[in-house]
Amino acid sequence: GAAGIALLLIKLSRQRLPRYLTPIFAGIAMLAFQIYNEYQWFNHQKSLLPEGVEVVMTASDQKAWQPWTYLIPQTNRFMAADFANTSVNQLNPDIVMLDLYLFAQRSPAIPVKQLIHCKAGKRADFSVDMMIPTKDATLDDTWFDIPADTDLLKACQR
Repeated sequence: GAAGIALLLIKLSRQRLPRYLTPIFAGIAMLAFQIYNEYQWFNHQKSLLPEGVEVVMTASDQKAWQPWTYLIPQTNRFMAADFANTSVNQLNPDIVMLDLYLFAQRSPAIPVKQLIHCKAGKRADFSVDMMIPTKDATLDDTWFDIPADTDLLKACQR
């Protein structure tokens, strides 16, 4: 389309404009479309999430080979939590298990099972070898603080 506009401008100028404007217009249009797609990736992926799965954290990068990202940072990674399918531990009701999905541009989503300790505000990666702490036990170093800028503690409210 952009090449067609260039051809039209060349014709309207009665061939006074140089013909190399056609590939220049086409190249600019392709670059603009690619930038548009890069910025729309997050909104598109977010719209595809099923009911009950919510974005809890986003990450943006600035890259030297994409100088426009210094002006408007681009979200290229995010984490979503499946709040619709949480389960409370039967031995310790302060602990909730949920699935987190890690998304990155040009990569498949990675599911990760997480344990959330509601009272302590901590999380741990679930494994079959993990010992679930009893109700009033102190947590070991496999448990990490939940960052204040995430909504992971929403799992405790369900």
